[in-house]
Amino acid sequence: MARSQGRAWGQTARPCAFGQLTPPVARPLLATMPRVLVLLAHPVLERSRVNRRLLSAISDLESVTVHDLYEAYPTLSIDIAREQALLVEHDVIVFQHPFYWYSVPAILKEWQDLVLEHGWAYGAGGTKLRGKLTLNAISTGGPAQAYRKEGYNRFTVRELLAPWEQTANLCGLRYLAPYVVHAALKVTGESDIVTPRDGYRRLVTALRDDQIDLERAARAENLADEIDAVLAPREVA
Repeated sequence: MARSQGRAWGQTARPCAFGQLTPPVARPLLATMPRVLVLLAHPVLERSRVNRRLLSAISDLESVTVHDLYEAYPTLSIDIAREQALLVEHDVIVFQHPFYWYSVPAILKEWQDLVLEHGWAYGAGGTKLRGKLTLNAISTGGPAQAYRKEGYNRFTVRELLAPWEQTANLCGLRYLAPYVVHAALKVTGESDIVTPRDGYRRLVTALRDDQIDLERAARAENLADEIDAVLAPREVA
């Protein structure tokens, strides 16, 4: 499947251009800063109402690598060694994608099946990901009220992501609540996405700067709704 040439966001090393992994620029002052990897999975990003705008909010952040899986692997032939190296090099892994059939786009399932190998990500000797943070950044077509026990979809997004949460647990990752932007079908312009776009930038920046209350973030239902709480300083005795 040919990818649109409009997907690249520039050729600077931080972040990398979509589909290209360029080496980070050495910046001593950022040496101890946690590095964030955003694994983007959107098959038609050029037509996206939400994900394209969320991505633009973080595209200029230092120590944040954007890796567009559909751009890198248009035939779904995933380079396992390349993906594993990226995971090892980063401290925080964000899976950004639309919510397709209560799950992820096809390439992310293929990625998961191939990259998270026994003896590398889990099982005997599988400790490469232990201690890293991870979460899903998601857009849904339906409104928030549809993702409730009494709603049309009967479950919350967090509940529907239980397989991803358990995968993270099995691999020794610390799973945080998802960042969910609902009602993507009602987004027609920039003004409709200002709050979630700004919130996403704040979240990724806080993850990079280690300025997030991890306990609250792990307990939350939707980080988009609780962004102020999870970024607030923790109370101490």
